[in-house]
Amino acid sequence: MRLVPGFHALQTMTRLLLAERIPNDAYVLVLGAGGGLELKVFAEAQPGWRFCGADPSAEMLDLAKRTLGPLASRVEFHEGYIDTAPAGLFDAATCLLTLHFLPEDERRRTLAEVHRRLTPGAPFVVAHHSFPQQDGEKAKWLARFSAFAAASGMATMTPESAAAMGERLPVLSPEQDEMLLREAGFVDVALFYAAFTFRGWVAYKA
Repeated sequence: MRLVPGFHALQTMTRLLLAERIPNDAYVLVLGAGGGLELKVFAEAQPGWRFCGADPSAEMLDLAKRTLGPLASRVEFHEGYIDTAPAGLFDAATCLLTLHFLPEDERRRTLAEVHRRLTPGAPFVVAHHSFPQQDGEKAKWLARFSAFAAASGMATMTPESAAAMGERLPVLSPEQDEMLLREAGFVDVALFYAAFTFRGWVAYKA
């Protein structure tokens, strides 16, 4: 995750934002759980939390189970998108570094489905690529992302490949992302993380 500035701090901040509001025996929905990195951070620090981890990749879910080791016993794994997560009410939800893969309409539906699965007052933490989409601004932020990647030793992320990524991914502007959260029913939407092309918000179910 060298391409994500402050990746480990992002996971820690996410856990702390959840812990502000949820009980010690909370049930937490983790979208994009493949790999298990944030699940491991959450589970190690909060021994009473239980988790539902959803991811469309069976291979990545297998990796998550290996990453978690004995901690995997506290996680229900579901292969698929939000619809595979149970309809029961969760005390919190996270979606880190995933939503930028979804087109706007599917992103809007996913946020609404997350909201529907949460208890009143539950926090939702989300972070992904989100930067200005005007031509000049978009190119500037992608160039900065490429420069950070090069400085982090990722020689394959050239300015050309960063520009191609910007065209391939259905990235929205921060203003659009905040609007979608509010449209889905979330309130008190607050930016807590900003790192070149990435943004992260915490929001709550009313």
